[in-house]
Amino acid sequence: MVLGSNISVQKTLYEVLSVSEDATYDEIRAAYRSAALNTHPDKAQATLESSVPSSEQKAWEILRHPASRADYDKKLQSSRQNIEIIASEIEVGDMIIESTADTVELLYPCRCGDYFFITSCELSEMGIFVSGDGEVELQASDSASASVVLGCGSCSRKIRLVINGT
Repeated sequence: MVLGSNISVQKTLYEVLSVSEDATYDEIRAAYRSAALNTHPDKAQATLESSVPSSEQKAWEILRHPASRADYDKKLQSSRQNIEIIASEIEVGDMIIESTADTVELLYPCRCGDYFFITSCELSEMGIFVSGDGEVELQASDSASASVVLGCGSCSRKIRLVINGT
């Protein structure tokens, strides 16, 4: 994805230039020059208004300098790590509720055999209060619902717990 864009699914700067992410400076320069030559006004298929597309120009400007390339690579890696794929959405009523003397645990079985879980203490830090029988109350009076992403205790699956307050 091209970072800083309002479009959510776009090519990386490497994909714009059709090079791998571990491409050398010379490979990046050659790809940019090829794009520039293919769109040059002296080419028969190009019009006088043709020039290097702005996406290729931007890719070259960022990837040609080691410092800006390193910064872009860091942001690209971070954006990839922040993508959360949610397996499903559940509600509090779908969860198993286990009460102890001082806390309530909400559990939901994962297909791997382990559980997604969250405690009433963790929810209370978010302004969500759960009673021992599973009744939910949202502290923010202007909010009718909330959600939280839960990870499985063993695998990488995630679910979204949708909480409708009373």
